[in-house]
Amino acid sequence: MKKTTLLGVALALLLASPGKSWCQGAASAPPQADGKAAAAHYPCSESDIAHYTARRATGPIRVDGLLDEPDWQKAEKSPRFVDMATGEPAIYGTRAAVLWDDQNLYIAFWIEEPFVQAKLTEKNSLIFNENDAEVFIDGGDTYYEFETNARGTTYQMFYIWRDAYKKGGRFDVPEFDVVKNNAMTFGGDYDRQAPTFWKGTNPRGLRWVYFGRGFPGLQSATHVDGTLNDNSDVDKGWTVELAFPWKDAKWLAGDRPLPPKEGDTWKIFFGRFELLRVAGAEVQPHPGWAWNRHGVYDTHLPQCWTAVQFSTRPVQ
Repeated sequence: MKKTTLLGVALALLLASPGKSWCQGAASAPPQADGKAAAAHYPCSESDIAHYTARRATGPIRVDGLLDEPDWQKAEKSPRFVDMATGEPAIYGTRAAVLWDDQNLYIAFWIEEPFVQAKLTEKNSLIFNENDAEVFIDGGDTYYEFETNARGTTYQMFYIWRDAYKKGGRFDVPEFDVVKNNAMTFGGDYDRQAPTFWKGTNPRGLRWVYFGRGFPGLQSATHVDGTLNDNSDVDKGWTVELAFPWKDAKWLAGDRPLPPKEGDTWKIFFGRFELLRVAGAEVQPHPGWAWNRHGVYDTHLPQCWTAVQFSTRPVQ
């Protein structure tokens, strides 16, 4: 009884705090009456974008979700995640870190979750409709999306900007044939308002999305510090550990070297969505928390993602 009361009070205070609206993300960039997106610019500013230096791992990383390697203990963690739309501190703590070596890009999450829930078990289910952790990797003309829930069910998508998809171009290959691969068009998380129904809200326009296209060789694991799907006790949370092989990142790398060189910078999104209930009702939209502010609840904005610079200096 005590834990429920404390959680309810905390949520009530946060939801009632001045200037805070969980629906603000959807309304923060309304479309213009003439059918164009309200802003000719992106909803985040240059000052919103976080910068992080990824150090080289000094030893092997075993992808088991435990994050008990010395390198993870020494790696610099992100600040506490913030509300994606407003930039205000998130209710529960989330931090992330990045390591790398000649073989892989490594990403870790430390996620506070008092009642860890994960019901979806089918691959490529809509994981973002329950509690999840997310990573997007920008490739300039492409980007890749990964999501996982606490039980390790994953969701993977691959996107190519339509303005980059040209006959005779580098994406005009059988594996990206839009007909044979049943590619779909995608405008963004808020592309279904009437004025932006067909072209979306992103100034760059639409993307081709290849449903379920995974990252070859990806290793992913989660670990729950508590009891999954059991609200009779209070959990500490869960962790995520990922390894993306550089050799399988060619479509994201473009002309960039693999593995990266000293000083190379990649844009990466680190976030989570949270299914919150207050007095038995779901908070809508589900709060989205990220490394840095986006200005809207739209994860599909590479222009707003965290800038990760690679250093050959080992973690210490």
